Amino acid sequence: MMQPAICARLPDGRLHCQHGPIDLIVEAWGANSEVERAFAQAAERFGSILEELAAQLPALRSPIGSDTPPFASSVARRMHDAVSPHARVFITPMAAVAGAVADEVLAALVHGRSLRKAIVNNGGDIALHLAPGATLATGVVADISAPALDALASIDATSPVRGIATSGWRGRSQSLGIADAVTVLASTAADADAAATLIANAVNIDHPSIVRAPAKSLCEDSDLGDRLVTVDVPPLPAAAIEAALANGTACAERMRSRALIESALLLLQGRSRSVYGASGEVRLGRAA
Repeated sequence: MMQPAICARLPDGRLHCQHGPIDLIVEAWGANSEVERAFAQAAERFGSILEELAAQLPALRSPIGSDTPPFASSVARRMHDAVSPHARVFITPMAAVAGAVADEVLAALVHGRSLRKAIVNNGGDIALHLAPGATLATGVVADISAPALDALASIDATSPVRGIATSGWRGRSQSLGIADAVTVLASTAADADAAATLIANAVNIDHPSIVRAPAKSLCEDSDLGDRLVTVDVPPLPAAAIEAALANGTACAERMRSRALIESALLLLQGRSRSVYGASGEVRLGRAA
């Protein structure tokens, strides 16, 4: 039997929601009464999400296509909508699961509430709400084992960006590519999640020192099946790094040209490439 979801306030006032593999940090700014009601709404919606997704897992782990059945869960529909524009390549709705959950909880959080700003952070995939005049500054860390700010992103209420996601071989999800990190800014967290997954896959080359293994050998229920995912990337020659980043940048540029993303930052072994939207939210540069 599935254990119930747990939602509790942290000492600093944020809301922590955890259920199975889903682990969220929710933060809101506004009058105390509005924040309290918003947190209650978020907690109520969060409680049923995992069961909804579990009931649809076989379809959610299958490649998206014209024969994909309609989904009953609103979170699953968010996942489907985020990956559908990428149906020409292999992708399953699971590529957008973290972002879609963040979007869903954010929607419940802000419904009917008056908040200046709100954030739902699902392991680095972030959905955000910005009232007029509000801004958000966030940092990108490519390697959590040696944390340092690799870039900054600044977003204000006039920006179309309401979702941030990061993918790469060092992250919690499997990747076909070798990017240390690909951070994407898009209109929703689910859109950013799906795009970051595919761009990170595209930051790739064939090189004998890269260690790969079948996805299912590392995670039995992986939606990637027997596809080879990256296990380790030792230091690479400069030319190999540049070639991999060029492949990923081309993928990101195609997405930007289709208005699927706003901006992207690609990081690999100390080198970077960026793709900017009209408002140019990503500002490269380590913090002093």
